[in-house]
Amino acid sequence: MATHHQAPLAPVFRPFQPTTAIDAVPSSSPAFGTPAHPIKPPQPYKPAILPILLAPASLRPLAFRTFTKKHDLTLTSSALQALATFIGKQCGSGWREEGLAELVLEEVAKTWKRNGGGVIVEGNGEEFKKILKNIAGCMLGGRLVQGRSLSRHSSAVFRTGTGREGESASPRFGDRPEVGRDDSQASLGMSELAVADRSDEDEDEEHSKDPRSWLKVIGAFEQPRITFDVNKKHFEREKGKPSLLPPAAHKTRLFQNRYNIIHQRVLRNEAFQRPTFANARIPSLQRSSSTIATPQRFYKLTPIANLLGRSGSSHLLLGLLTVAPTGTLAICDPTGSISLDLQQAKAAPENGAWFAPGMIVLVDGVYEEEYSSAGGVLGNSGGVGGTIGGRFIGLSIGGPPCERRDVTLGQSGSDSREGHLSSGGGFGWVDFLGVGSERALGSKMRRLEERIFRQAPTSDDSHEGRGKIVILGEVTLDKPDTLEALRKILGEYASRGPDQAPMAIVLVGNFVEQPALAGGSHGGSVEDKECFNSLASVVSGYSSLLQRTTFIFVPGDNDPWASAFSAGASTILPRKSIPDLFTSRIKRAFAAANAEAERTSGRKTDGEAIWTTNPSRVSLFGPSHELVLFRDDISGRLRRNAVRFRGDVEKDATAPESSTNGHQAQGEDHQAGADTAEPMEIDSSVQAAESILPTLDNHHSAAAQQPDEVAARKLVKTILDQGYLTPFPLAIRPVSWDHMSALQLYPLPTALVLVDAEMPAFTITYEGCHVMNPGRLISPGKRKLARWVEYDVRLRRGTVREVELY
Repeated sequence: MATHHQAPLAPVFRPFQPTTAIDAVPSSSPAFGTPAHPIKPPQPYKPAILPILLAPASLRPLAFRTFTKKHDLTLTSSALQALATFIGKQCGSGWREEGLAELVLEEVAKTWKRNGGGVIVEGNGEEFKKILKNIAGCMLGGRLVQGRSLSRHSSAVFRTGTGREGESASPRFGDRPEVGRDDSQASLGMSELAVADRSDEDEDEEHSKDPRSWLKVIGAFEQPRITFDVNKKHFEREKGKPSLLPPAAHKTRLFQNRYNIIHQRVLRNEAFQRPTFANARIPSLQRSSSTIATPQRFYKLTPIANLLGRSGSSHLLLGLLTVAPTGTLAICDPTGSISLDLQQAKAAPENGAWFAPGMIVLVDGVYEEEYSSAGGVLGNSGGVGGTIGGRFIGLSIGGPPCERRDVTLGQSGSDSREGHLSSGGGFGWVDFLGVGSERALGSKMRRLEERIFRQAPTSDDSHEGRGKIVILGEVTLDKPDTLEALRKILGEYASRGPDQAPMAIVLVGNFVEQPALAGGSHGGSVEDKECFNSLASVVSGYSSLLQRTTFIFVPGDNDPWASAFSAGASTILPRKSIPDLFTSRIKRAFAAANAEAERTSGRKTDGEAIWTTNPSRVSLFGPSHELVLFRDDISGRLRRNAVRFRGDVEKDATAPESSTNGHQAQGEDHQAGADTAEPMEIDSSVQAAESILPTLDNHHSAAAQQPDEVAARKLVKTILDQGYLTPFPLAIRPVSWDHMSALQLYPLPTALVLVDAEMPAFTITYEGCHVMNPGRLISPGKRKLARWVEYDVRLRRGTVREVELY
């Protein structure tokens, strides 16, 4: 069958199809139509780049100068390899001669810091890969091409610099370079980053003027697990998942991490740094009890392993105070351990702190070597590196010097006092709580806090109460007096009006006097449920507080479920919050109060109850304000386990010291004050320099201090100098090995709530950290008084308050 092909039509007979021009050129007259093929705009010139294989060793000097010397960052080998591959591909052979690589490295470093990256730049992370990907999209011909400098834009995203709709950001032929506002600001040394921060602050101010919206409760199991890397001299996050049954090596790392943190803190102290000037006097072998230097001397730590062959010489040791298998005291560090003789030792300052096994201490003394076949060599019978033969005769013992929060974070300002500045830059880029680092968000959050609390805290300020946190300790709900005290306290704050309601109310356990399910007179979970139901009925009568206040509940050792197997003894720290089985009715009370407010006023309220862990942390305005909540009867544990020295005079008659068997120093069988040994001569100037004691927030003079005040000062100085909430052996106070970072107090918090029912209420400031103990809610005695602490966020000071019940 023949196939007929249809002949194509002539152009004149084809149907008319209008053409849509992409960029039509308008005609000068209606008689002229739009051309069918418009003139195409000139395409941007794209110079060809020939990729090269750039060796990381060739880029290392330039990267070191840009990242380390200029921006205080440290590149890992993976990051250096990624940068070498990126620059070789994007910049080609002109990376060195034309200075292309230096511009790229500068932009990567600035973007990394603005994004809140740490000091260690890891090349395998997603953040670093995202930065390189964004920069690659902004490069043309090996150069960073943008209408404005890339480093002056927001660190979150890179703007494309588009102009009118449909136009690209690439430079077009014949376009004049436009001098924008950014270039003029750059010439004056200003950065658009500050302008962007300003706009963000305006949005934050419009978002909320209530300081409670910036409050965040961080549980111990939500806090980042951070350890100190000795090789990198920096803090790093642990990558593995935590476990309740970790390997045995994690137990050793627990004490190693504590030692490494305190060791680097001591070396950052000015007293342990060699003076630069030649006229500094070399410290002689004259005996003194100093652990902190005067302006004429500095001190050097000696590793325990370096004592071998140096019998009769004096040294200063930093180590963990332990009990040897023979029952005597010993001190150990990562290099070894040695027997410790504290017969002639004195505490520095005297009666200023507790010293118990499990603490890291500074001991100044003389080494005596045993000249026998078994002594003088490293063995494997104790310590990390072995036991050193002989003994170390301690002449003075003290805690490691504390470090202020602003020094740790590298802040510079009026808070830094003379004599407390460190030589290092601090750890401002480390995000210790998961709320942002100090360098990234600290200044912005402080400006925001200052703007919210701009008004002076006067009595006629309508929002004065919003800057207060109420702290109640030992709220035993199975006692009728406790419920009556709660009605008194909540009624007092509710009567002030909705605008005067406190920001938060913290209720700390034990919530029951007897431990649950312990087999005693206390029944168990049914009685515990009834106690919390009684609390729900009390707080339901104060709907104004439930609508505008955050209630925070911190459990104690007697609260469920941990007390079911501990029977009221020390439980494992950190411990979880109280189960939802017991708190359901309290949560319904808050939901009903918020629903009532929305129904009556048409406005939603966000009052809430947070059941957190022990310990836990409260973050206010990001890294600007940190509040630690901890419940433990630590003072009694210190008295039971502390080492007593000859010549100690115990002035606290109501709470005498006691020591466990085998933990006493030699010669302790003598009574206090009965020491016939000749007292040691102490350099008065050195003693004055080292005797840094907590400041009591009351009107008592040093000469008229009560025994309770002395005990409070000892407690605060001991805990903050150790930088750890439970400085005891694991047999005395068990700790979850993988969550030990939740117990660290480094950097020092802004405030520490240390609820100790065996101590009276106090407020003390030490090295910029405000420590508060509300004590028992119902004070013992004939008068029925309810005591609590009211913390002022603006002044960063607490006040002990009380009200009479009957």
